Amino acid sequence: YRQAQAAVLDALPRLRKLQIPTRRPDDYFAEMAKSDQQMQKIRQKLKSKQEAMERSEKAKQLRAMRKYGKKVTCCRYLLRLKISIFCGGSCYIFALAGLSDKLDFLDEEQTPSQGNKKGSASQRTKKGPNAKRRYKNQKFGFGGKKKGSKWNTKESFNDVSSFQAKVAHNKGPGKGGKGGKKSLNKRPGKRARQKMKSRAR
Repeated sequence: YRQAQAAVLDALPRLRKLQIPTRRPDDYFAEMAKSDQQMQKIRQKLKSKQEAMERSEKAKQLRAMRKYGKKVTCCRYLLRLKISIFCGGSCYIFALAGLSDKLDFLDEEQTPSQGNKKGSASQRTKKGPNAKRRYKNQKFGFGGKKKGSKWNTKESFNDVSSFQAKVAHNKGPGKGGKGGKKSLNKRPGKRARQKMKSRAR
């Protein structure tokens, strides 16, 4: 390094005496050591890094906003719970509007519309169950034990009045068996069908 520095210091005055330019002019365009394609790749990489940083910043902001929103909803839920415990759910709207100190409406009497609604509800209950409910009560019974009501008992087991031997032993009309008639549309066997085909040919 020292030798090169000494050589430069010795050569510069000689070059100036010979009027040889040693500085690059301002309008000189030097050729880059890297190609344009390589420089384009570098620019793209720098751009992608910058975009990734911007995306991460936006994601951080969104996470912070979500946390803040959760805190707000939690506070509102606790406020609603406190109001519902102390003065009922009807005060919630007034508390949100800033009118929680004006709760005179609780001492007022019911409006006539509310009284009419209650009266109509009581009239409905006085009527009793509807026709569908009454029919089901009549069919299946109302109250009492229902589980196991269809089990057999000793009396029902010994009762054979509704037993039909013809139906039970496959001896009804149109069915095979000793006492029954043969079915009219009986399909012939495989060999009989083959013989019928050969005759037709």
